Amino acid sequence: MTRFRLAILDDYQQVSGDYAPWDSLLDDGVKVSVFSAPFLSKEQAVAALAPFDIIVAMRERTRFPQDVLESLPNLKLLVTTGMANAAIDLEAASERGIVVCGTGGSPAAAPELTWALLLAFARNLAVEENSLRAGGWQTGVGFELEGKTLGIVGLGKIGKRMAGYAKAFGMDVLAWSQNLTAETAEAAGARKVSKEELFRESDVVTLHLRLSERTEGIVGSEELRLLGPDGVLINTARGPLVDEEALIRALEEGWIRGAALDVFDEEPLPAGHALLHSPRTVLSPHIGYVTHESYRQFYGGAFEDVKAWLEGAPVRVLGG
Repeated sequence: MTRFRLAILDDYQQVSGDYAPWDSLLDDGVKVSVFSAPFLSKEQAVAALAPFDIIVAMRERTRFPQDVLESLPNLKLLVTTGMANAAIDLEAASERGIVVCGTGGSPAAAPELTWALLLAFARNLAVEENSLRAGGWQTGVGFELEGKTLGIVGLGKIGKRMAGYAKAFGMDVLAWSQNLTAETAEAAGARKVSKEELFRESDVVTLHLRLSERTEGIVGSEELRLLGPDGVLINTARGPLVDEEALIRALEEGWIRGAALDVFDEEPLPAGHALLHSPRTVLSPHIGYVTHESYRQFYGGAFEDVKAWLEGAPVRVLGG
């Protein structure tokens, strides 16, 4: 007999079953449905998810603001992969008695992808590969990282790993965030500077902040102009940290050397979006956390969250 209906959302690669034994939940009276395509609108999401008691969300691919939560009358448990999800209104969930739980994650996935994007940009890898496959040969000249300066905005777990990578490549490291201390920066091998100094003095700036009201749009026209015509911006954190309109202008008008991006204001990135045609870019489809190691922790942890909730003892509960 079915007691609960569970939805696994945004399983783009259709691999959730490879990382956790979801079918075994049938023994607990749980019927599992998997959604592999993103919802095209809030209304579509609500219509599809209204019957479900349990939802497993992959990071911030589907948003759960107050009005969506209020339109899901059966929802009792909402699991997010990772221990933070800016797309979930935790206060609204708490008011409706919805338990929200998180999971662990891989500390290496995002910084490794960030460094891969930087190297790809520095050596024109995508352009050179496309030329080679089209029957051509070398088309441009890349640049080396050694001796350059990396500016890190947000020196948390990922930012600190980035500082270590930079040191291994012979780079100088600057860091800034609202609450960063000189001692914390020094311990990570970086030098604390002001935001203005960081953008002015860095050859490459990489963003590693959580998205919040305080950090949304923290990089705008002023910062991009300070970065200058030889500077590179990397964003593998969250798209709205950067004023997207200003970034597109910076790329098209040559304010900066270029950008390497894994995250965008709207995801998936719509066909015909200006960034798809912007010059001097390396783009990837938000794959910073998409690794076997990360998915084992995400889906495995989500399965544990569901089992614990079914047993009346929720784990990794996120507060509102």
